[in-house]
Amino acid sequence: MPLQERPRPYPLIDADPHAGRVVRYMRSSDYAVWGGATVAGPALLYLYEKVDPTKYRFGISPALRLTGFLGFCAGFMLAYQNSSLRFMGLTENAREAALDAQELGARAKRGEPIYGETDLSDYIQGVAARNSTWSQLKLSAMPWFNLVNHNRHGVDTSKYGESSNQPS
Repeated sequence: MPLQERPRPYPLIDADPHAGRVVRYMRSSDYAVWGGATVAGPALLYLYEKVDPTKYRFGISPALRLTGFLGFCAGFMLAYQNSSLRFMGLTENAREAALDAQELGARAKRGEPIYGETDLSDYIQGVAARNSTWSQLKLSAMPWFNLVNHNRHGVDTSKYGESSNQPS
């Protein structure tokens, strides 16, 4: 079943990008958001401790480590989602479109599958695509990443110089 067409303010690059591509295409602003969220949790906890001390006999070090870890995870999710939104054409994506055309065009010229090698059956690829498409918009409810190379990305692959009968 093809993806439903949705109006987008920017061109669609990939409706279901692989997690590795999302991380590779992150901008410095995404890393800044990730780092800021990592630091914000322990900083706020430390500030709260200074304003209203708990006088916990072992100190707040364990709590600072925990909030640092949670901030790291939350920051990654936010940076991942920001990068994914650019792939989906929901935010400005000129840089990602150029990188995508260069990377996947080179794969097509070499004769490789543009979305990577897979040994999964067509049915299982479809299941994986249906499970992970649009999952980037639901990371707050359940973290779900596309870790499968499949051929259902919602774009016409002929723009990469490959005439393929792969479903989009």
